[in-house]
Amino acid sequence: MCAVKKDPKPGYIWSLLHNKCARCRSGDMFQTKNAYRLKHFMKMYDRCPVCDQRMEIEVGFYYGTGYVSYALTVALSVTTFVAWWVLIGMSVNDNRFFWWLGLNITLLVVLQPYLMRLSRAIWLSFFVRYNANWQAEKAEHPEYDMKIQ
Repeated sequence: MCAVKKDPKPGYIWSLLHNKCARCRSGDMFQTKNAYRLKHFMKMYDRCPVCDQRMEIEVGFYYGTGYVSYALTVALSVTTFVAWWVLIGMSVNDNRFFWWLGLNITLLVVLQPYLMRLSRAIWLSFFVRYNANWQAEKAEHPEYDMKIQ
């Protein structure tokens, strides 16, 4: 007996962290995998190379990623603050708060290219749902398919 193993559904968090298409969770969103090639790090495919899902659903679609990016940076800052407080502590008698502030600013600057890409992946996943049957069903593009008369 040999059971045919079906490809498992790719995980949501994994696909976000690896900047994969929201519809098929296997195609890359960005043309370069390295977020730190600063000349090309935000260049996206027009359509997913795997499932043909449009990456920019409408004109100006990614303006909302500023809110997602803000939430990510606040969450990261709160996390580093709590970790610093638990591991090192805070005091008004020395400069530990300013050391944390410097570390946090450095961390945010270094992670900014990755956070910008991650916010785009999260934003797209809000509007495009995973489709387990993406190979058989064609991607819909209603805004781009309308003809001007």
